Amino acid sequence: MALKIPPILIFLIFGGFMYLLDVILPVGYFDFFGRFVLIKIFIVLAMAICLTALFQFLRKRTTIDPSDPSKTTVLVTRGIYNYTRNPMYLSLLLLLLAWGLWLGNAFNTLFAAGFVAYINRFQIMPEETALRNRFGKAYDQYLVKVRRWF
Repeated sequence: MALKIPPILIFLIFGGFMYLLDVILPVGYFDFFGRFVLIKIFIVLAMAICLTALFQFLRKRTTIDPSDPSKTTVLVTRGIYNYTRNPMYLSLLLLLLAWGLWLGNAFNTLFAAGFVAYINRFQIMPEETALRNRFGKAYDQYLVKVRRWF
């Protein structure tokens, strides 16, 4: 898999677009009771999910580098990976949603959806192909049991 842009950079680009949209678009502002509590919940969830996923990879001594899934030595399917196949990308999505709530522009949800579409197409699908080639039937069974995002 030839990854062209690292996922963290994609996250930052989409976050930057969200900020620009908030600055230049005069409509779409929203506010609601509990907005800042929800922001904190998203941030805490994102951090907990990401740290759990990273810990599981490190404990199994397999790579966390998304640019080359062929370096993966073990198929991690327990813990957080019982609930989502891509907890690190889910964490980035939760952080984008928190950022969108902070900015308070309803149109930023379009960029969060764009992030999901981009990551699905250019990151997750090639990773899945590489993992299927590496782990075969075990990975196919995992795909059936666990959803891509949540």
